[in-house]
Amino acid sequence: MVVVLAVVSCLMTLVGGVAAMRVHEHRHLVLGLVGGLILGVAAFDLVPESLELSDLTVLGVPAPMAGFACGFLLLHVIEQATAIHQEHEDAYAPHQHRHCAEPGQGKVGLAAASALVGHSFIDGLSIGLGFQSGSSVGIFVAMAVIAHDFADGFNTFTAASLDRTDRRPALVLLVADALAPVAGAAVTLLVDVPKAALGPYLGFFAGVLLYLAAAEILPEAHSRNPRVLTLCATGLGVLAVMFIVGAGG
Repeated sequence: MVVVLAVVSCLMTLVGGVAAMRVHEHRHLVLGLVGGLILGVAAFDLVPESLELSDLTVLGVPAPMAGFACGFLLLHVIEQATAIHQEHEDAYAPHQHRHCAEPGQGKVGLAAASALVGHSFIDGLSIGLGFQSGSSVGIFVAMAVIAHDFADGFNTFTAASLDRTDRRPALVLLVADALAPVAGAAVTLLVDVPKAALGPYLGFFAGVLLYLAAAEILPEAHSRNPRVLTLCATGLGVLAVMFIVGAGG
């Protein structure tokens, strides 16, 4: 099941890359829905489950919530260090930064896309570790990963294509990004993580997901597009996860 869902994640990444090449008209609605799904999974499944799995504390704070903050901050630091957001935001937003016209921009775009490949490998690890916590947790983690892999594929191709007429490096990185979750999930089949570490890790992953939704996916969804429909798509995603979690509980 772990590898099967990782393969689905792989396919969703490729779909996102193809959308970056071909589809533009309704992208904001798809990204709005994806952001809502991710927010719902983090709030209604991962955080509650992480608190149930672990009673450890760090300086009096539940360890899963400390992990949550670390996950959010870590992705923010990585994003700022690799300039992922700065390099692909001009594909969506109506404004431009002065550095967008500077020489060497294409190399930075490739570096950003490569960072997203590494992130997708972690996604595969997250699917496997989620299933080590329990089947229901694994399914919801996989759902979150699959949902945001559309945006990952979209962003990988977009970043790698910046200031380049040759699309071959972007296609290579898109394929690598698609295969990375499968590799990550396969690793977890060989390694068992102690249950004491699963709670903090799920909290950490929830923080990562929240950052992706709030700082990456939803801003992209709302730039240059009617915001009411996008907000409705986001709300639909949140309500769908709430209903699924409630029905399963």
